[in-house]
Amino acid sequence: MFCVRVPASTSNLGCGFDTFGLALSLYNEFFFERWQKFTVEGEGEGTNLPKDENNLFIRAYLKACEYFGEDPKPIRVIQKNSIPTGRGLGSSATAIIGGITAFEILHSKRLSQEEKLKLAISMEPHPDNLSPALLGGFVISLWDGKRLIYTKMDFPEDIKVVVAVPNFELSTDIARSILEQKVSLSDAVNNIQRASLMMASLCKREYDLLKEAVKDRLHQPYRAKLIPGFFKVMDRAYQEGALAVFLSGAGPSVASFSNRNFENIGKAMTKAFEEEGITARYLVLDVDQEGTKIYEGFNS
Repeated sequence: MFCVRVPASTSNLGCGFDTFGLALSLYNEFFFERWQKFTVEGEGEGTNLPKDENNLFIRAYLKACEYFGEDPKPIRVIQKNSIPTGRGLGSSATAIIGGITAFEILHSKRLSQEEKLKLAISMEPHPDNLSPALLGGFVISLWDGKRLIYTKMDFPEDIKVVVAVPNFELSTDIARSILEQKVSLSDAVNNIQRASLMMASLCKREYDLLKEAVKDRLHQPYRAKLIPGFFKVMDRAYQEGALAVFLSGAGPSVASFSNRNFENIGKAMTKAFEEEGITARYLVLDVDQEGTKIYEGFNS
């Protein structure tokens, strides 16, 4: 039996819509072995996920088999999921990357990072979660429908990510459907300026600039309408000393960068959700720098 461990990720980071992605120290583990038929068992988050070939992990494995002209080998998969589903933390990206990695192992194939990402993008055309799930760390990804360009950047070691996770799911398709297809020149300039500012503030460790850098006009103002209390959650985090607060991916989780007061920030964010009648929990996470890891045996 083999295990593939894939990290969660937060994407967009406010100003970097469909571009910035950051791997987090929260993981889904996929244990698998040859079996008589495809079957999936689940533990932890997402126990309602499909238990057969409709499971995203197996779909990704089968997609890889089809792409490379290999006959599928039925497998038994045990998923130990710590990443909440439908919360903007890249749970689907872990299944896709995990399934492609299982193909490599079962069929003794050695795929390049670019091959794996392009195959993954054919299933989910947004590399801002897929890239950090595979590579770890802070990744900038570009995909125009034909070309994939990505690069991994250094990220400050003293910054943690505090995430408030509300107790409801939000479909990425719904969260994307409410976005404007055309934007004004001033909104486009706003995000170009702040994405550039974020890169400079992280590289130079000028953390006082991060609050301004995450001010987005392309997706957060629209998606905030789907998340009761979003701006209150943001304000409470800043009051407790957060450096930057933003919607995690398509939401509904809200993430913050901080180098202090982690617990106070998490408690303030969840309390703000609760004041809107929504139960929530918080996670204090480091940035994962390793990305997808492979282990042999049941205990990773």
